[in-house]
Amino acid sequence: MNKLLMHPATKPVIFLLCLLPFARLVYGAFTNGLGANPAEFLIRATGDWTLRFICIVLAVTPLRVISKWNALARFRRMLGLFAYFYVVLHLLCYSWFDMGFEWGDIAKDIAKRPFILVGFSAFVLLTPLAATSFNRAIKAMGAKRWQMLHKLVYLIAGLGLLHFFWMRAGKNNFAEVFIYVAIIAVLLGWRVWNYASKRKQKPTVGARGSEKPLRST
Repeated sequence: MNKLLMHPATKPVIFLLCLLPFARLVYGAFTNGLGANPAEFLIRATGDWTLRFICIVLAVTPLRVISKWNALARFRRMLGLFAYFYVVLHLLCYSWFDMGFEWGDIAKDIAKRPFILVGFSAFVLLTPLAATSFNRAIKAMGAKRWQMLHKLVYLIAGLGLLHFFWMRAGKNNFAEVFIYVAIIAVLLGWRVWNYASKRKQKPTVGARGSEKPLRST
């Protein structure tokens, strides 16, 4: 599998697959295939795909570690940028179809409605992650600072879930919310478990410099 993932054609294929939801929305818009309320469909669909790509990004590391498919890491940056691409589309659709690009009204709406404030906060936090997802940024910031910054993705995932929950709460549609909560809980829970396992396995230095394994608790 690692050989397949490292094949030069694999990244372009995944890139095109990531564009398929966008292509479907564009096609639907031009063929009147977005239902009775195309504006609402576009806003919700772009938001849904943002959350899905955040889940996919969070799934890369667990899948890579468990499967030993280390080549998966080479797609994480691209997948993260697609999450940002869809959140920009989501914000654009809201600003255009809901608010008519009335920036004063948009600012008031963000401040007035908590679920929009939460979603906008997630977008703001995701922006520096997208802006620093390049090798030059890593070198400029230093690996530790870069890694600390990109841990914001966990907070972004939580804000995205809350925004998604409030959007679905108006229609009492919680089935999808529970699915995303379960997925993100598993992905973050695995990270906690993996971190705790590494801490237990990490040796400690004794008084005479000898290494002793940590006792399990």
